[in-house]
Amino acid sequence: MYCTKCGAMNDDNAWKCTQCGEVIQRTPQPQHVTRVEIPNYLVQAILVTIFCCMPFGIPGIVFAAQVNGKIASGDIDGAMESSRKAKMWCWISFGVGLAVVIIYGFIYVGLILSAVRQGVLQ
Repeated sequence: MYCTKCGAMNDDNAWKCTQCGEVIQRTPQPQHVTRVEIPNYLVQAILVTIFCCMPFGIPGIVFAAQVNGKIASGDIDGAMESSRKAKMWCWISFGVGLAVVIIYGFIYVGLILSAVRQGVLQ
């Protein structure tokens, strides 16, 4: 392999020119760098905490906040586990909030029907 700077002949496996020190062969770079996309569910966790059920939404926020830090430190398994837990707590918070709204609706309808039967509402 010839050096592009000085033209000296070098070994095919050489990465620097023996005469001028120019880098003649770079280490091969991977063609496809796979980046793991792990959702953090932070937006969902914040929304269900505000609108559904705060006590169950807070753990969702905590686990969602851990995902990006674990990815950055190279702990992919830990990031996936935190993502799974964040998603689980989001669904729990949403389910509890929905159940409360449905129960409240039944109580409200029951009170209205009771008032109509007693003649308070016509």
